[in-house]
Amino acid sequence: MDIALEKASETNASLLITLTPDDYKPEVDKKLKQYSKTVALKGFRPGHVPPALVKKMYGKGVLVEEINTILSKTVSKYIRENKLQIVGDPIPNREQADAVDWDNQEQFQFTYELGLASDFEVHFDQLPTLTKYEIQATDKEVGETIENLQKQFHTHEHAEEVADGDTIYGDLKQVGAPEDAESFASKTAFPTNKMAEEGKAAFIGKAKGEVVTFTIEALFPDEKDRANATGVKKEEAADLTGEFTFEIEDITRHQPAEVNQELFDKTFGVGQIEGEEQFRAKITEVIAGNYERESNTLLRYDIERELLNNIPILLPEEFLKNWLLDTNEGKVTREQIDTEFEDFTKSVKLQLIKNKIAEQGDVKVDPEELMETSRNMVREQFGFMNSDDEEMNKTIDKIARNYLMDEKNNGQNYTNLYNRVFDDKVIDYAKTQVTVESKPVSFDEFKEIAEGR
Repeated sequence: MDIALEKASETNASLLITLTPDDYKPEVDKKLKQYSKTVALKGFRPGHVPPALVKKMYGKGVLVEEINTILSKTVSKYIRENKLQIVGDPIPNREQADAVDWDNQEQFQFTYELGLASDFEVHFDQLPTLTKYEIQATDKEVGETIENLQKQFHTHEHAEEVADGDTIYGDLKQVGAPEDAESFASKTAFPTNKMAEEGKAAFIGKAKGEVVTFTIEALFPDEKDRANATGVKKEEAADLTGEFTFEIEDITRHQPAEVNQELFDKTFGVGQIEGEEQFRAKITEVIAGNYERESNTLLRYDIERELLNNIPILLPEEFLKNWLLDTNEGKVTREQIDTEFEDFTKSVKLQLIKNKIAEQGDVKVDPEELMETSRNMVREQFGFMNSDDEEMNKTIDKIARNYLMDEKNNGQNYTNLYNRVFDDKVIDYAKTQVTVESKPVSFDEFKEIAEGR
């Protein structure tokens, strides 16, 4: 076998592979011998079909299959051993392949076009200083969060008069039904926050036992709200029109939960919080944790941006466009590729840079890391906390493993999770190499900074 790399430019090359009988004949002969032991042919006993006949019947197919296997392995091995930074996939010269005379040729030559990225190095010390924004949780934000929790865990109380936001219960009756239809009547509940403002005024201030007359389509213009208020299907609600009466039997009102031990337990679990001071401190911690994720996301974006801006990489643009067109098999046009090509090349360059960083930092992902990430996903999805319950942990392990090894999507779950963990580890390593300064900011300031990126 002879392999030669011919570079037409810094980003384009051809890989020439020449195969002789010594490369493929031993394996072809071996497979044909195996065929001769099992092939069934009328007029011959099993295992006694003449070798020449077996070769005539199966020789070409076995030869083509073996050479394709050799080519695939050879191309991959050459790229790996020579550490070529290829982009896209090697593209075989189809005209050359189509011209092969499989019946008479003994020596074969195949050519693969390669797209290469130019050589580059990652020097973290040449990147500018980056800023890690420490978003401060203000007393106002803590107070607003507590107010929202009070509303979320509200209680109910019975009121004497209707106020905006109340829910009223009672008898709904249709005043003038069509002659051929029965008058509609139902015991139901009207949420005042779903009423149109113009119609709501007729209910505000009314007491139990009072009767309000109104036009139902004016009170509930939205047919979905009308259906919910009357208890009929949405398509039937469209036919409910005209004058109705509502006799108020009861009025309920949401009352914000008191800031007490009951609210602490409902928010963070029984016995986890003791007293309002600890409650506010825990909420501050939760808000800060949420802000920390947003801050880290922006720092990650800034690191990737500076890596792209400061590390020049040349790519074989025409090769990549042709490869994208060929790979997508008519699903995209050349115009679409041209429109999205800049974003595509950024992602290619960024992945090349991350691979280089992983090599420099010896960043690796082992199977147990993927398994633990999958376990954490299961815990988060189903609300399972870290537990010493052996049966629970076995269940989590089973679900996590099934997710990773799901064969229905051809291992895509495993690949996606691997890429995610790899990417996170590369960025974590990069954070230790770049210079990062901390800067305290309010959330509004941070939002303005993030939107300006």
